[in-house]
Amino acid sequence: MKARLILLLLCCISLLTQAAVSPKPAVFFVGSPENDLYVLLVQEGIPVQKVSSPLKAIGAAKKGDAIFIVADGYPASKTHIETALLQKAKKKGVRIYIEYAAEIPGVSIASEPLHAELERGVVTSEVFGQGLKPLSILGMNDSYVLPAKVDNPLLILAKVVGLDKAEYGIDDVEKHPLLFQKENLWVATTKLTNFATGRYGPNAAWKAVWSHIYGQMTGQPSFKFTQWPSYVTPMYSRTEALPANAKVKSVEKGVDWFYNARFYIHPSWKDMWLKYQGDGEKPFGPAVDQKLPNGDGTLGLLEGHASKIYHNGSQQYRYWIRADVQGEAGFALAAASKLTGSPKYNDRATKIIDYVFNNSNLRAESRNDVKSPTYGLIGWAVTHPGVYYGDDNARALLGMLGASAYMGTNKWDKEIVEAIMANFRTTGSLGFRGERQEEADLQKLGWKHYWERDITHYAPHFESWTWATYLWLYNQTGYKPLLEKTKNGIRMMMQAYPDKWVWTNGIQQERARMILPLAWLVRIEDTPEHRQWLDLMVGKILENQVESGAIREELGAGDKGRFGRTKTNAEYGLHEAPLIYENGDPIADMLYTSNFAFFALNEAAHATGNPKYKQAVGKLSDFLTRIQVKSDKHKDLDGAWFRGFEYDRWEYWASNADAGWGAWNTLTGWTQSWIVATQVLTAQQQSFWDLTKNSGVKQHMKSTTALMFEQKE
Repeated sequence: MKARLILLLLCCISLLTQAAVSPKPAVFFVGSPENDLYVLLVQEGIPVQKVSSPLKAIGAAKKGDAIFIVADGYPASKTHIETALLQKAKKKGVRIYIEYAAEIPGVSIASEPLHAELERGVVTSEVFGQGLKPLSILGMNDSYVLPAKVDNPLLILAKVVGLDKAEYGIDDVEKHPLLFQKENLWVATTKLTNFATGRYGPNAAWKAVWSHIYGQMTGQPSFKFTQWPSYVTPMYSRTEALPANAKVKSVEKGVDWFYNARFYIHPSWKDMWLKYQGDGEKPFGPAVDQKLPNGDGTLGLLEGHASKIYHNGSQQYRYWIRADVQGEAGFALAAASKLTGSPKYNDRATKIIDYVFNNSNLRAESRNDVKSPTYGLIGWAVTHPGVYYGDDNARALLGMLGASAYMGTNKWDKEIVEAIMANFRTTGSLGFRGERQEEADLQKLGWKHYWERDITHYAPHFESWTWATYLWLYNQTGYKPLLEKTKNGIRMMMQAYPDKWVWTNGIQQERARMILPLAWLVRIEDTPEHRQWLDLMVGKILENQVESGAIREELGAGDKGRFGRTKTNAEYGLHEAPLIYENGDPIADMLYTSNFAFFALNEAAHATGNPKYKQAVGKLSDFLTRIQVKSDKHKDLDGAWFRGFEYDRWEYWASNADAGWGAWNTLTGWTQSWIVATQVLTAQQQSFWDLTKNSGVKQHMKSTTALMFEQKE
């Protein structure tokens, strides 16, 4: 008995000794050294043998070794490997990962790839652990997938609704395997190793997928990657101390982005702009080549990026010229010039504002005919000059007023007064203007029809900043109808909150928009009621401001949302939509909420002196400074702000259901310009109200009202 125990002990010691000295499996890599997986393996310090072909890799590999064969020719050419080689690898006990393969023994694979645009990856297996359960969503951009017929895939491609989870399941959607295991093979039907270049997300989810694949391939089931490459990141982490000059740098990078991304149209590529702009319905095209020259602003400024990311990591452009963008960007440029002392920004600001009034159709034709009911209005876009959004006019005009103040010019005062009053005379008797007006209707019905109609429109997104322009002009001129109509509209709007409010992509953006006219109403009439209204709106925003300074998005009542939660998988990506699926999702929106809240909260803080408001502005400023885009690889993104940000993960991630305007959308106007300009205001501890107090617009008021309302001076 004793002898048997000794023998058993010796055997155990022998096995443990062998395990301790057994070499780790060799890792072979067939593909480009620029491949994201190869870069990651090298960064991790993993010994990897790069070989030129599957033949050489399989020939050199031994039992237990791992071979990664990646798709260098993706998406133009598929990966080919002979069946005999795969059989040889199987006999040798070698594990192989192969992607975008033209053929796999025993598997039916289509000859032509499916080009996926709205579809995303969905987890269908428990193998990735508790952090990545079945129905978890994986973001993939512009993927080409070879449809295959297999049982029990680990990942599938599908068009589904949700932020991190396929909320409606996958039973009703078309599904295609993305990753499956067959004996010793791990097979991907697309280029899964494109995770960094193609800007897949969320990072932690893909890190879990690849940790599992690598761990299984190398016989290390508990393996975890410690690093993760990314070519587009926030400027600063959540917790690192911001440099003393961080805000100034944020402003410089913010306006230099206009130039570096080639958004200023140059005459030499004007035809390309017109080609992709088309009729304005789908003004999408590839990024402007960095080798092309920049314009100087004379031909205007493009709108920004759409939310589509190509498989090489570049991003689609919006080749569209909108009036609001020009005015807003003019403000940002002039503000940056004031802060940095650089005259080049003022020159560009002047040219793009001149473009609106003098060098485009935006204030031409009927809009420049004193007898026309549309005289003074500014067209929505060069493709839609006869469409008039009061909100878009308002933001363009506020931008121009800010730019004028920074540059100390009265060059556009007459046109600005005319535009404000053109909007005012088409505002109804109760103070509401409505969402949108059209040239044909205005010409047919006349401005008095709009002036006298009893319309209500409980949508701050469209009404509130137009009201702000009326209050601003009243303060400058004392023209009482501006105040009277606006006060009535504001009172009705606040009485309608929240049950009657119609929200666009969320209730949070409506609150953010409403703060500005309320702050300026307090400036004009500082009453307890007006302060109460303002504090209600600010308080609701601050309920959703988290420690990092981010403002969490929130949906309103389900029956009041114009573009609420997407209701079915089939509808994903077909219309405007929020960045979140449900309230509580940790997403901030820089297109509709945080950008406008930043500017408005600063005005509220200065109007009231409330330290709570001031603290909120400071936190939001720091947050926006931190999440500005940093990218050495993509110069057209470096310095931008994306629409969506997931502040728990601290990365650019959100639901991308809003086709073209989703998580990775940028906008030279709405997003970029209001953030940059407000950064300057906060750096100088100033409000827009005080910045513009010495405007000379009053001198044009008497003649403008006489003209607009057909009165004798």
